[in-house]
Amino acid sequence: MKLKIGIFDSGIGGFTVLNSLLKTRKDVEVFYLADTKRIPYGNKNLKEIRLIAQEICNFFEDKNLDALLIACNTTNACALDILETKLKIPCFDLINSVSEIVNKNRIGVWATATTVRSAYYKKAIGSKKKNLKIFQQECPEFVTEIEKQDLNFIKLDVLSNLYLKPLLDKNIEELILGCSHYPLIYNFLRKKIDPNINIVDPSKALIKKFNKSFVFPKTDRYESLSCENVEFFVTAEKDEFSKKVKFWLEINKEIRLVNLRSNV
Repeated sequence: MKLKIGIFDSGIGGFTVLNSLLKTRKDVEVFYLADTKRIPYGNKNLKEIRLIAQEICNFFEDKNLDALLIACNTTNACALDILETKLKIPCFDLINSVSEIVNKNRIGVWATATTVRSAYYKKAIGSKKKNLKIFQQECPEFVTEIEKQDLNFIKLDVLSNLYLKPLLDKNIEELILGCSHYPLIYNFLRKKIDPNINIVDPSKALIKKFNKSFVFPKTDRYESLSCENVEFFVTAEKDEFSKKVKFWLEINKEIRLVNLRSNV
């Protein structure tokens, strides 16, 4: 019997979590929700994010999930308590997962404005390890650029230089990609950033933690990546999202349109 897993994000950022999951196991049935109508989340306030979290719970309540994988750092930072309390199932989040694997003393965090202002990364990492220096940098334009079907690498180069300089000035040893969209351009970033600086994709830490909690037989381990048991749901721009699924995941899948906003 397959595990029923929920994954949600404001858009395609959750593909990083989905890929990390499907690269390790095949005994899962995934419901992927992208709130494309309200992307990006990273410039919304705490009250808005917490309301959205309530609506996300409403969507997943009848899916009989075994676990929820929170692929949105902003929701993670602002409303983890709502997701855990309302759904009453194991919820695996990026920030607490990655806080357990940092191994340098001077850590940089790239994230959305709302995530940075919540200081959740600082609190989570600081609670696990002492005497660390944690430097955060808001990256307000990254998500919008990464969501575009035709990536503008000239613009991404300018933005990454802009967002990287304040952290390089602090002599960071490790850079956490604190928004699930950012690892989608990992290869581009890796070529730009000094090889002595470790780049951390939190989705890998999340899936590692998930796999420790939901142990699976060796016969069920990954053989080849398949999205056969993945259902995609969006709140707007179904056709556009379908093109993004084809580009990033190299598959053609039915995309279902849903309405989360019952009373807003």
